[in-house]
Amino acid sequence: MTSIIIFLVMLVFFIVFIVIKGVILVQQSQEVVIERLGQFNKVLGSGLHIIIPGLDRPRSIEWRFVEYDATGKMVVSRQQISRIDLRETVFDFARQNVITRDNVLIEINALLYFQVVESKRVVYEIENLPEAIEKLAQTSLRSLIGELSLDESLSSRDTINAKLQEILDEATEKWGVKINRVELQDISPPEDIRQAMEKEMRAERDRRAEVTMAEGAKKSAILKAEGLKESNIIEAEGEALARIRIAQAEAEAIRRVTQALQETGANPSQYLIAMRYIETLQEMVSGKDNKVVYIPVEATGILASLGGIKEIFKDMNVNTIN
Repeated sequence: MTSIIIFLVMLVFFIVFIVIKGVILVQQSQEVVIERLGQFNKVLGSGLHIIIPGLDRPRSIEWRFVEYDATGKMVVSRQQISRIDLRETVFDFARQNVITRDNVLIEINALLYFQVVESKRVVYEIENLPEAIEKLAQTSLRSLIGELSLDESLSSRDTINAKLQEILDEATEKWGVKINRVELQDISPPEDIRQAMEKEMRAERDRRAEVTMAEGAKKSAILKAEGLKESNIIEAEGEALARIRIAQAEAEAIRRVTQALQETGANPSQYLIAMRYIETLQEMVSGKDNKVVYIPVEATGILASLGGIKEIFKDMNVNTIN
C-alpha cells in the first residue's frame, strides 16, 4: 500500500513537471525559438504550446535594457531572454564623440527604432544583436560625420538620419531586423565653438537689421523723390497751363483792341508800340512817390510818343460819340 502511494505521488509530481516544463504560453507579439537536442526545431508564435521536456528547450539570447535613475543618468543592463519581442524597439545610445571633416570634436546622442521580423535569424545569425546594432550605428555615424563639416553636420540632420537608416537597414537585414528610423537627438559642439557660433549669429542678425534699415531708408528716399518729382511735374504743368491761358487772354485782348482800332480807323501797330512804351516807363519808375530815377537819352522818344497815344484815344472817343 505504501509503495502504491509513493508511486502515485511520484506520478503526480511527474505530471506537474511535464505541465510546467512542457507547456509554454506565448504572449501576443512574441515568439520563442525551440531547440531539440541542441538543434533548431521550430518557432512558437503567440498562444499555448506543448513541448517535450528534456528534449525541447527555448533558446535564450542576450538583450539590452535601458533605464534612467533619479538624476536622469542612463543605466544600461543586459539580460538573457527566451521570448523575443516583435514590437518596435527603441535603442537610446550614450553620447559619443565624433570628429567632423574640419577637425571639430562634437558629441552626438542618437535614437534608433528597429523591429524583429524573423526570430530565427536574430538567434542564429548574430551573437549579440543589441551590441551589434549599437556598434554598427556608432561606426556608421562616425563615417558619415567625418565626411561633413561642422556647419553641414548641424544643418543636415535629416540627411544624416536618412543615410544612417539606409546603411543600418541594409546591414541588419541578414540578422532578421528592420531599421525603421534613426534620430539624432542632440549635436553638441565644444563650448568655445558654441560661443563663436553665437557671436557669429548675433553679428549676422545685426547685419540683417542694418541692411533692412538701409533698405527702408532707401525706399523712403525713393518715395520722397518720386513724390517731389510728381509735385514738380504737376506744378510745372499748372504754371504752363496758366501761361497758356494768360497768353490766350492777351491774344484775345489784342484781337479785340485791334478790332476796335480798325473800326475807329486808328493804327493798331502804333497803339501796341505805345502800350509797350508805357509798360517800360512804369518799370523805370521806383519808390512810393512814383519818381523817375533816371531817364536815358533814348527814352525821350517814349515821351514824344505820348502825344500819339493821346491822338489815338481822341480818335477812338470821337468815333464812339459819332
